[in-house]
Amino acid sequence: MQHKKLILASKSPRRKQLLEMAGIPFTIRTKEVEENYPADLPVLKVAPFLAQKKAQACRDFIEGDEILLSADSVVIQSGVIYEKPVDRADAKRILSILSGKMHTVVTGVCLLSKDKERIFAGHSRVFFDELSEAEIEYYIDTYKPFDKAGAYGIQEWIGLCKINKIEGTYANIMGLPVDLVYKELQVF
Repeated sequence: MQHKKLILASKSPRRKQLLEMAGIPFTIRTKEVEENYPADLPVLKVAPFLAQKKAQACRDFIEGDEILLSADSVVIQSGVIYEKPVDRADAKRILSILSGKMHTVVTGVCLLSKDKERIFAGHSRVFFDELSEAEIEYYIDTYKPFDKAGAYGIQEWIGLCKINKIEGTYANIMGLPVDLVYKELQVF
């Protein structure tokens, strides 16, 4: 990685934090990209599709031997994607649906250079304890999870107190499968 320059094409403070914690140097360059996808796209393919869409939209940022990294996370429960909540009522609805159940977090990643592209995804299963209405309201009022897929952040109260098991990596649930990114960057 010493000779490769990485561009993070994301405004996510969590992705920035994860790369910093992993000691992977990067610069941030972003562009607004509409996060839409074909309605008939299988739910497990949505996050990689969106990561690639973001990377392609930011292709012009790449200079020389730089590598661009883009990512997108989705929360899936019973075949339905739960995106970022639009308001407080939507956050409450989403958390009520996830309460007491298992859901899957898929984070798609696209690595792009001037001559190569690699798309991959991390998958994690998250098991929620039951959330009371008071706990849901407390979480929403205290942590305001309106910028988070599935209306929650694993690094906050809900992850500490109400998630009883995960299968997969914590970093993937937080927003970036750093283990996979690291491996891919070694051979990219």
